[in-house]
Amino acid sequence: MRIAVTGSTGLIGSALVRSLLADPAERHEVVRLVRHRSRTGRQPDGTVGVGWNPQLLQVDRHGLDGVEAVVHLAGAGVGNRRWTDAYKREIRDSRVLGTETIAAALAEAKEPPRVLVSGSAVGYYGQTAARVIDEKAPAGDDFLARVCVEWEGATRPAADAGIRVAYARTGLVLAASGGAGARLFPLFKLGLGGRLGSGYQFWSVISLADEVAALRFLIDTPELSGPFNLTGPEPVTNRELTEAMGRVLGRPTPFPVPEFALKAALGEMAVEVAGSHRVVPQRLLDAGFVFQHPDVDSAVRAAL
Repeated sequence: MRIAVTGSTGLIGSALVRSLLADPAERHEVVRLVRHRSRTGRQPDGTVGVGWNPQLLQVDRHGLDGVEAVVHLAGAGVGNRRWTDAYKREIRDSRVLGTETIAAALAEAKEPPRVLVSGSAVGYYGQTAARVIDEKAPAGDDFLARVCVEWEGATRPAADAGIRVAYARTGLVLAASGGAGARLFPLFKLGLGGRLGSGYQFWSVISLADEVAALRFLIDTPELSGPFNLTGPEPVTNRELTEAMGRVLGRPTPFPVPEFALKAALGEMAVEVAGSHRVVPQRLLDAGFVFQHPDVDSAVRAAL
C-alpha cells in the first residue's frame, strides 16, 4: 500500500513508519507530510516527503495521488509546555486545522484513499474517576475533551466523501524514548520515582508496540470505523504503575509528588496528571485484536 502519515517524526508516528518500512510481508511506500521544503521528495530512508502547512490549510494534493490509507497523528504535544492561553490555542489549532486540511484534501481527491485513521485521545471522555469507560461513553466537558470533540469532528468531509474513518483515542503510550516515559524512566532508574498525587487515579496505558499494531489493525480491517480506544486492556492506577516500574527496574520508589506540587509545577495540566481515565479498548477486543503487552509489567518491560 501507499500510506501517508502526518506527525511522522513524533514518538508514535516514527515507530509506525519504521514498522511499515520493515514489514517483511508487504512492500509499503510511506509518504510523510512535512512542513520544510528540504524534506520533500525521496528521502534516504525510502519515504517520500510531501509538503503541507496546516495553519494555512494547505497541502500538496498531487503528492497524495495514489495514497490508499492515511494515518493522521500531527499535533502539538499536550505535555510539552505549561498550558498558557496561547499554548492551549496551539494544542487545539494544531489538531483541528490539521485535520480539516487533510480531510478536505482527501475528500476532493480524484481517487480518495480507502481509510483515514485520525488521532484522538482518551481525554475525549473527560475525568472518569473509577468508572470503567468504553467507546459508548459520551464526551466530557473539560479543555481536552472539547478539543477531542472538535478534532474528531473535523474529519467529517472525508467521511461524507465515503472514506472509512477511524478515530484512534490513544491513552498513555509507555516508551522510554519519548512522551511521558522520557521524563519518568530516568527518574525511576535513579531510584527517584514515586506516585504522582494520590496515586489512586487510573491511567490507561499502552505499549508503543501495541499502539503501532493497533493503528495497523485499523488500517487493515475494512469493517472498522468510528472510535477505538487505543489503551491496554487493564487500566492501572498511578500507584500500580509506579510499583510496576520499581519492580521491573529493581529500584525503590520512595518519592511521592503531592498534588499541590503538581499544580505549582504544571498549572492547569496538573488536572490531567492527577486526574483519572479508566478507559478500556472494548471495540478493539471485540474485533479480535490481540495485545502483545496486556499487563502493566510487560508494557514497562517493552518500554525499556
